[in-house]
Amino acid sequence: MNNKNFITELSQRSHFSQDDTQRMVFTLIDAMNEKFQEGEAVTFPGFGSFEVKKRLERIIVNPATQQRMLVPPKLVLNFKPIAAIKEKLKNGGN
Repeated sequence: MNNKNFITELSQRSHFSQDDTQRMVFTLIDAMNEKFQEGEAVTFPGFGSFEVKKRLERIIVNPATQQRMLVPPKLVLNFKPIAAIKEKLKNGGN
């Protein structure tokens, strides 16, 4: 589902105009982005949580050349769905 389809479906379900819905979605994303920049987790009850985690530096090996390389530490965004969603996906969406 692309952005246009998502906004259209969300506006139909919420009975708001597409412009208002798009503004709400962008405002939500901007607010989440600010919290991620501050290192805070964002939780949606009934859906799951997003949090920023620090991935430590590590050594990898290039399989073609067998050359070892150091990958620097970085921040990654992690999503953890609630157990009900995990179970539903595990069962094929049923």
